[in-house]
Amino acid sequence: MGEGFFNSIYNIYLWGYLLFLYRMAGNSFGQLFRLTTFGESHGKALGGVIDGCPAGLELDLELIQKDLDRRKPGQSAIVTQRKEPDTVEFYSGLFEGKTTGTPIGFAIHNTNQKSHDYSHIKDSYRPSHADYVYDQKYGFRDYRGGGRSSARETASRVVAGAIAKQFLGDMKINAFVSQVGELKLDKPYQELDFSNIESNAVRCPDTEMAQKMEDYIKAIKKEGDTIGGVVTCVVQNVPIGLGEPVFDKLHARLGEAMLSINAVKGFEYGSGFAGVAMKGSQHNDAYNSDGTTQTNRSGGVQGGISNGMDIYFNVAFKPVATVLQAYDTINKEGEKVTTQGKGRHDPCVVPRAVPIVEAMAALVLADFTLLARTNKI
Repeated sequence: MGEGFFNSIYNIYLWGYLLFLYRMAGNSFGQLFRLTTFGESHGKALGGVIDGCPAGLELDLELIQKDLDRRKPGQSAIVTQRKEPDTVEFYSGLFEGKTTGTPIGFAIHNTNQKSHDYSHIKDSYRPSHADYVYDQKYGFRDYRGGGRSSARETASRVVAGAIAKQFLGDMKINAFVSQVGELKLDKPYQELDFSNIESNAVRCPDTEMAQKMEDYIKAIKKEGDTIGGVVTCVVQNVPIGLGEPVFDKLHARLGEAMLSINAVKGFEYGSGFAGVAMKGSQHNDAYNSDGTTQTNRSGGVQGGISNGMDIYFNVAFKPVATVLQAYDTINKEGEKVTTQGKGRHDPCVVPRAVPIVEAMAALVLADFTLLARTNKI
Protein backbone atom coordinates (compact mmCIF):
# COMPACT_ATOMS: atom_id res chain seq x y z
CA MET A 1 0.00 0.00 0.00
CA GLY A 2 1.46 3.30 -1.11
CA GLU A 3 1.47 6.77 0.33
CA GLY A 4 -1.52 7.69 -1.81
CA PHE A 5 -3.65 5.10 -0.02
CA PHE A 6 -2.91 6.55 3.40
CA ASN A 7 -3.46 10.07 2.09
CA SER A 8 -6.86 8.95 0.84
CA ILE A 9 -7.77 7.48 4.24
CA TYR A 10 -6.60 10.67 5.94
CA ASN A 11 -8.70 12.78 3.57
CA ILE A 12 -11.75 10.62 4.24
CA TYR A 13 -11.40 11.11 7.98
CA LEU A 14 -10.70 14.80 7.55
CA TRP A 15 -13.72 15.42 5.38
CA GLY A 16 -15.85 13.25 7.63
CA TYR A 17 -14.79 15.32 10.62
CA LEU A 18 -15.44 18.58 8.78
CA LEU A 19 -18.87 17.37 7.73
CA PHE A 20 -19.57 16.45 11.35
CA LEU A 21 -18.60 19.93 12.45
CA TYR A 22 -20.72 21.44 9.67
CA ARG A 23 -23.76 19.38 10.71
CA MET A 24 -23.32 20.47 14.28
CA ALA A 25 -22.81 24.14 13.38
CA GLY A 26 -25.49 25.39 15.69
CA ASN A 27 -28.45 23.64 14.04
CA SER A 28 -28.52 20.33 15.94
CA PHE A 29 -29.20 19.47 19.56
CA GLY A 30 -28.82 16.16 21.37
CA GLN A 31 -26.60 13.10 21.10
CA LEU A 32 -28.87 10.05 20.73
CA PHE A 33 -32.23 11.82 20.61
CA ARG A 34 -31.17 14.55 18.21
CA LEU A 35 -33.06 17.42 16.61
CA THR A 36 -31.81 19.37 13.59
CA THR A 37 -33.90 22.38 12.60
CA PHE A 38 -34.17 24.51 9.46
CA GLY A 39 -36.03 27.60 8.29
CA GLU A 40 -36.38 31.33 8.75
CA SER A 41 -39.06 33.62 10.14
CA HIS A 42 -40.22 34.78 6.69
CA GLY A 43 -39.18 31.79 4.59
CA LYS A 44 -41.60 29.27 3.11
CA ALA A 45 -41.46 26.94 6.09
CA LEU A 46 -39.68 25.89 9.25
CA GLY A 47 -39.09 22.32 10.24
CA GLY A 48 -36.75 19.69 11.45
CA VAL A 49 -35.48 16.15 11.48
CA ILE A 50 -35.51 14.05 14.64
CA ASP A 51 -32.95 11.24 14.78
CA GLY A 52 -32.84 8.53 17.42
CA CYS A 53 -36.47 8.31 18.47
CA PRO A 54 -37.03 4.59 19.16
CA ALA A 55 -39.42 2.61 16.98
CA GLY A 56 -42.87 1.62 18.16
CA LEU A 57 -43.73 4.78 20.07
CA GLU A 58 -47.43 5.47 19.53
CA LEU A 59 -47.83 9.22 19.05
CA ASP A 60 -50.82 11.37 19.87
CA LEU A 61 -50.60 13.95 17.08
CA GLU A 62 -53.25 16.10 18.75
CA LEU A 63 -51.01 16.58 21.79
CA ILE A 64 -48.16 17.67 19.52
CA GLN A 65 -50.41 20.23 17.83
CA LYS A 66 -51.71 21.37 21.23
CA ASP A 67 -48.18 22.31 22.32
CA LEU A 68 -47.66 24.16 19.02
CA ASP A 69 -50.89 26.06 19.61
CA ARG A 70 -49.57 27.15 23.01
CA ARG A 71 -46.51 28.66 21.31
CA LYS A 72 -48.09 30.11 18.17
CA PRO A 73 -48.48 33.87 17.62
CA GLY A 74 -51.79 35.69 17.70
CA GLN A 75 -53.26 33.64 20.55
CA SER A 76 -54.05 36.60 22.86
CA ALA A 77 -53.90 40.39 23.13
CA ILE A 78 -50.55 40.31 24.94
CA VAL A 79 -48.52 38.57 22.22
CA THR A 80 -47.55 39.35 18.63
CA GLN A 81 -50.60 39.59 16.37
CA ARG A 82 -49.02 37.66 13.49
CA LYS A 83 -51.65 35.10 12.51
CA GLU A 84 -50.15 31.70 11.82
CA PRO A 85 -52.00 28.36 12.09
CA ASP A 86 -48.66 26.64 12.85
CA THR A 87 -49.98 23.28 11.68
CA VAL A 88 -47.27 20.62 11.65
CA GLU A 89 -47.00 18.17 8.74
CA PHE A 90 -45.01 14.95 9.10
CA TYR A 91 -43.22 13.55 6.08
CA SER A 92 -41.30 10.56 7.41
CA GLY A 93 -40.63 8.37 10.42
CA LEU A 94 -44.27 7.58 11.21
CA PHE A 95 -46.46 4.69 10.05
CA GLU A 96 -49.91 3.77 11.30
CA GLY A 97 -49.54 6.23 14.16
CA LYS A 98 -46.24 4.85 15.45
CA THR A 99 -42.61 5.83 15.07
CA THR A 100 -40.60 3.61 12.74
CA GLY A 101 -37.15 4.28 14.22
CA THR A 102 -36.11 6.18 11.10
CA PRO A 103 -35.64 9.98 10.91
CA ILE A 104 -38.84 11.89 11.65
CA GLY A 105 -39.12 14.75 9.17
CA PHE A 106 -41.66 17.53 9.62
CA ALA A 107 -42.45 21.07 8.50
CA ILE A 108 -44.54 24.04 9.63
CA HIS A 109 -45.43 26.34 6.74
CA ASN A 110 -45.40 30.11 7.10
CA THR A 111 -48.59 31.72 5.80
CA ASN A 112 -48.74 35.26 7.22
CA GLN A 113 -45.39 36.91 6.52
CA LYS A 114 -45.34 40.69 6.14
CA SER A 115 -41.75 41.16 5.03
CA HIS A 116 -42.30 44.81 4.08
CA ASP A 117 -42.62 45.56 7.80
CA TYR A 118 -38.84 45.15 8.00
CA SER A 119 -37.68 47.11 4.94
CA HIS A 120 -36.80 50.06 7.18
CA ILE A 121 -34.01 48.05 8.88
CA LYS A 122 -32.50 46.65 5.70
CA ASP A 123 -29.45 48.90 6.05
CA SER A 124 -29.43 49.53 9.82
CA TYR A 125 -29.21 47.49 13.00
CA ARG A 126 -31.64 47.14 15.89
CA PRO A 127 -29.86 47.60 19.25
CA SER A 128 -29.39 44.39 21.28
CA HIS A 129 -30.63 42.30 18.35
CA ALA A 130 -28.66 39.77 16.30
CA ASP A 131 -28.70 42.03 13.21
CA TYR A 132 -25.18 43.43 13.53
CA VAL A 133 -23.39 40.24 14.53
CA TYR A 134 -25.10 38.25 11.75
CA ASP A 135 -23.90 40.79 9.21
CA GLN A 136 -20.37 40.67 10.60
CA LYS A 137 -20.28 36.88 10.79
CA TYR A 138 -21.78 36.04 7.39
CA GLY A 139 -21.38 39.27 5.42
CA PHE A 140 -25.06 38.97 4.60
CA ARG A 141 -28.29 38.69 6.55
CA ASP A 142 -31.98 38.05 6.15
CA TYR A 143 -33.47 41.17 7.73
CA ARG A 144 -37.07 39.94 7.37
CA GLY A 145 -38.15 39.30 10.93
CA GLY A 146 -34.61 38.43 11.92
CA GLY A 147 -34.37 35.44 9.58
CA ARG A 148 -32.77 32.51 11.34
CA SER A 149 -32.25 34.49 14.55
CA SER A 150 -36.01 34.90 14.96
CA ALA A 151 -37.70 33.10 17.85
CA ARG A 152 -40.02 31.60 15.23
CA GLU A 153 -37.36 28.89 14.84
CA THR A 154 -38.47 27.52 18.21
CA ALA A 155 -41.67 26.14 16.67
CA SER A 156 -39.58 23.21 15.44
CA ARG A 157 -38.25 22.62 18.94
CA VAL A 158 -41.78 22.45 20.32
CA VAL A 159 -42.70 19.69 17.85
CA ALA A 160 -39.65 17.64 18.81
CA GLY A 161 -40.19 18.34 22.49
CA ALA A 162 -43.80 17.20 22.28
CA ILE A 163 -42.62 13.88 20.85
CA ALA A 164 -39.94 13.63 23.54
CA LYS A 165 -42.60 14.18 26.22
CA GLN A 166 -44.56 11.20 24.94
CA PHE A 167 -41.40 9.09 24.90
CA LEU A 168 -40.71 10.05 28.54
CA GLY A 169 -44.01 8.58 29.69
CA ASP A 170 -44.54 9.14 33.42
CA MET A 171 -42.13 12.07 33.68
CA LYS A 172 -44.21 15.25 33.96
CA ILE A 173 -42.86 18.60 32.77
CA ASN A 174 -44.71 21.76 33.78
CA ALA A 175 -43.42 25.25 33.06
CA PHE A 176 -45.14 28.49 34.03
CA VAL A 177 -44.55 32.22 34.23
CA SER A 178 -43.35 33.16 37.71
CA GLN A 179 -42.27 36.75 37.07
CA VAL A 180 -42.97 39.66 34.70
CA GLY A 181 -40.86 42.73 35.32
CA GLU A 182 -40.92 43.27 39.09
CA LEU A 183 -44.18 41.32 39.54
CA LYS A 184 -42.97 38.09 41.12
CA LEU A 185 -44.83 34.98 42.23
CA ASP A 186 -43.25 34.15 45.58
CA LYS A 187 -45.14 30.96 46.39
CA PRO A 188 -43.15 27.69 46.28
CA TYR A 189 -44.18 25.52 43.34
CA GLN A 190 -45.52 22.84 45.70
CA GLU A 191 -48.33 25.23 46.67
CA LEU A 192 -49.36 25.94 43.08
CA ASP A 193 -52.07 24.22 41.05
CA PHE A 194 -50.50 23.46 37.67
CA SER A 195 -53.95 22.89 36.17
CA ASN A 196 -54.41 26.68 36.30
CA ILE A 197 -51.43 27.40 34.04
CA GLU A 198 -53.46 27.33 30.82
CA SER A 199 -56.42 29.19 32.32
CA ASN A 200 -55.01 32.63 31.52
CA ALA A 201 -53.07 34.37 28.76
CA VAL A 202 -49.92 34.85 30.87
CA ARG A 203 -49.66 31.16 31.87
CA CYS A 204 -49.21 31.92 35.55
CA PRO A 205 -50.84 29.32 37.86
CA ASP A 206 -51.83 31.98 40.40
CA THR A 207 -54.88 33.67 38.86
CA GLU A 208 -54.62 36.85 40.92
CA MET A 209 -50.98 37.40 39.99
CA ALA A 210 -51.76 36.42 36.40
CA GLN A 211 -54.23 39.28 36.10
CA LYS A 212 -51.71 41.77 37.46
CA MET A 213 -49.10 40.51 35.00
CA GLU A 214 -51.51 40.72 32.06
CA ASP A 215 -52.52 44.28 32.93
CA TYR A 216 -48.86 45.26 33.23
CA ILE A 217 -47.93 43.74 29.86
CA LYS A 218 -50.83 45.57 28.20
CA ALA A 219 -49.64 48.86 29.70
CA ILE A 220 -46.10 48.22 28.47
CA LYS A 221 -47.46 47.42 25.01
CA LYS A 222 -49.34 50.73 24.87
CA GLU A 223 -46.05 52.51 25.51
CA GLY A 224 -44.52 50.76 22.50
CA ASP A 225 -42.08 49.11 24.89
CA THR A 226 -41.27 45.59 26.07
CA ILE A 227 -40.64 43.82 29.37
CA GLY A 228 -38.83 40.65 30.48
CA GLY A 229 -39.74 37.88 32.86
CA VAL A 230 -38.99 34.45 34.31
CA VAL A 231 -40.29 31.00 33.38
CA THR A 232 -40.07 28.34 36.09
CA CYS A 233 -40.03 24.68 35.12
CA VAL A 234 -40.71 21.64 37.31
CA VAL A 235 -40.00 18.06 36.24
CA GLN A 236 -41.57 15.32 38.36
CA ASN A 237 -41.26 11.52 38.44
CA VAL A 238 -37.64 11.68 37.31
CA PRO A 239 -35.74 8.40 37.73
CA ILE A 240 -32.37 8.28 39.47
CA GLY A 241 -29.35 8.15 37.20
CA LEU A 242 -29.94 10.59 34.32
CA GLY A 243 -26.88 12.66 33.48
CA GLU A 244 -23.15 12.06 33.28
CA PRO A 245 -20.63 12.92 36.02
CA VAL A 246 -18.20 15.22 34.21
CA PHE A 247 -18.83 17.26 31.04
CA ASP A 248 -22.39 16.11 30.36
CA LYS A 249 -23.88 16.84 33.75
CA LEU A 250 -27.67 16.92 33.64
CA HIS A 251 -27.95 20.47 34.93
CA ALA A 252 -25.25 21.63 32.50
CA ARG A 253 -27.16 20.24 29.54
CA LEU A 254 -30.39 21.75 30.84
CA GLY A 255 -28.59 25.08 31.12
CA GLU A 256 -27.27 24.74 27.57
CA ALA A 257 -30.77 23.95 26.33
CA MET A 258 -32.37 26.91 28.05
CA LEU A 259 -29.64 29.37 27.09
CA SER A 260 -30.11 28.36 23.44
CA ILE A 261 -33.62 29.85 23.51
CA ASN A 262 -33.94 33.36 22.08
CA ALA A 263 -33.85 36.20 24.66
CA VAL A 264 -32.69 34.00 27.55
CA LYS A 265 -30.21 35.76 29.83
CA GLY A 266 -30.01 33.47 32.83
CA PHE A 267 -30.52 29.94 34.18
CA GLU A 268 -30.53 28.66 37.76
CA TYR A 269 -31.61 25.34 39.22
CA GLY A 270 -32.37 24.29 42.77
CA SER A 271 -31.36 26.92 45.30
CA GLY A 272 -29.59 28.80 42.51
CA PHE A 273 -27.96 32.11 43.38
CA ALA A 274 -29.79 32.24 46.72
CA GLY A 275 -27.68 29.31 47.88
CA VAL A 276 -24.54 31.43 48.14
CA ALA A 277 -25.95 33.15 51.24
CA MET A 278 -26.38 29.86 53.09
CA LYS A 279 -23.95 27.81 55.16
CA GLY A 280 -23.24 24.25 54.05
CA SER A 281 -24.98 22.91 57.13
CA GLN A 282 -28.09 24.81 56.09
CA HIS A 283 -27.89 24.03 52.39
CA ASN A 284 -27.28 20.27 52.55
CA ASP A 285 -30.23 18.00 51.71
CA ALA A 286 -30.47 15.41 54.50
CA TYR A 287 -31.38 11.87 53.41
CA ASN A 288 -34.39 9.81 54.39
CA SER A 289 -33.94 6.06 54.82
CA ASP A 290 -35.39 5.40 51.34
CA GLY A 291 -32.81 7.61 49.60
CA THR A 292 -35.11 10.60 49.13
CA THR A 293 -34.10 13.88 50.72
CA GLN A 294 -35.87 15.95 53.36
CA THR A 295 -35.26 19.14 51.39
CA ASN A 296 -34.45 19.66 47.73
CA ARG A 297 -32.06 22.57 47.44
CA SER A 298 -30.08 20.43 45.00
CA GLY A 299 -32.94 20.82 42.53
CA GLY A 300 -33.10 17.10 41.82
CA VAL A 301 -29.51 16.89 40.59
CA GLN A 302 -26.39 15.86 42.52
CA GLY A 303 -22.99 15.37 40.94
CA GLY A 304 -24.57 16.06 37.57
CA ILE A 305 -26.93 13.08 37.96
CA SER A 306 -30.65 13.05 38.77
CA ASN A 307 -31.38 11.85 42.32
CA GLY A 308 -35.08 11.07 41.92
CA MET A 309 -36.35 14.30 43.47
CA ASP A 310 -38.18 16.97 41.49
CA ILE A 311 -35.99 18.93 39.09
CA TYR A 312 -36.85 22.63 39.17
CA PHE A 313 -35.19 25.62 37.57
CA ASN A 314 -35.74 29.23 36.51
CA VAL A 315 -35.10 30.74 33.08
CA ALA A 316 -34.72 34.53 32.79
CA PHE A 317 -35.85 36.26 29.59
CA LYS A 318 -34.78 39.78 28.66
CA PRO A 319 -37.18 42.37 27.24
CA VAL A 320 -37.68 41.92 23.50
CA ALA A 321 -35.05 43.95 21.62
CA THR A 322 -37.48 45.38 19.06
CA VAL A 323 -39.38 48.29 20.62
CA LEU A 324 -42.01 50.29 18.77
CA GLN A 325 -40.39 53.58 19.71
CA ALA A 326 -37.83 55.82 18.03
CA TYR A 327 -34.27 54.74 18.81
CA ASP A 328 -30.73 55.66 17.86
CA THR A 329 -28.56 53.17 16.03
CA ILE A 330 -26.03 52.87 13.18
CA ASN A 331 -26.31 51.83 9.56
CA LYS A 332 -24.00 49.64 7.46
CA GLU A 333 -21.66 52.58 6.87
CA GLY A 334 -21.31 53.12 10.62
CA GLU A 335 -23.27 56.37 10.49
CA LYS A 336 -25.56 57.23 13.36
CA VAL A 337 -29.23 57.15 12.37
CA THR A 338 -32.60 57.28 14.09
CA THR A 339 -35.34 54.82 13.25
CA GLN A 340 -38.43 53.27 14.82
CA GLY A 341 -39.57 49.70 15.33
CA LYS A 342 -42.42 48.46 13.15
CA GLY A 343 -44.25 45.22 12.60
CA ARG A 344 -45.79 42.67 14.95
CA HIS A 345 -43.80 41.82 18.06
CA ASP A 346 -44.33 40.37 21.52
CA PRO A 347 -44.32 42.99 24.29
CA CYS A 348 -43.26 40.15 26.61
CA VAL A 349 -42.04 36.75 25.42
CA VAL A 350 -42.56 34.67 28.56
CA PRO A 351 -46.21 33.57 27.97
CA ARG A 352 -45.24 31.97 24.64
CA ALA A 353 -41.90 30.76 26.00
CA VAL A 354 -43.54 28.33 28.44
CA PRO A 355 -43.99 25.47 25.91
CA ILE A 356 -40.51 26.15 24.51
CA VAL A 357 -38.91 25.70 27.93
CA GLU A 358 -40.87 22.48 28.40
CA ALA A 359 -39.80 21.25 24.97
CA MET A 360 -36.09 21.84 25.54
CA ALA A 361 -36.27 20.16 28.95
CA ALA A 362 -37.98 17.16 27.33
CA LEU A 363 -35.28 16.90 24.64
CA VAL A 364 -32.54 16.84 27.28
CA LEU A 365 -34.32 14.23 29.38
CA ALA A 366 -35.12 12.04 26.38
CA ASP A 367 -31.48 12.13 25.31
CA PHE A 368 -30.25 11.18 28.78
CA THR A 369 -32.91 8.47 29.10
CA LEU A 370 -31.49 6.76 26.01
CA LEU A 371 -27.93 7.29 27.24
CA ALA A 372 -28.82 5.78 30.63
CA ARG A 373 -29.65 2.49 28.92
CA THR A 374 -25.94 2.08 28.19
CA ASN A 375 -24.75 2.70 31.76
CA LYS A 376 -25.01 -0.78 33.26
CA ILE A 377 -26.12 -4.33 32.53
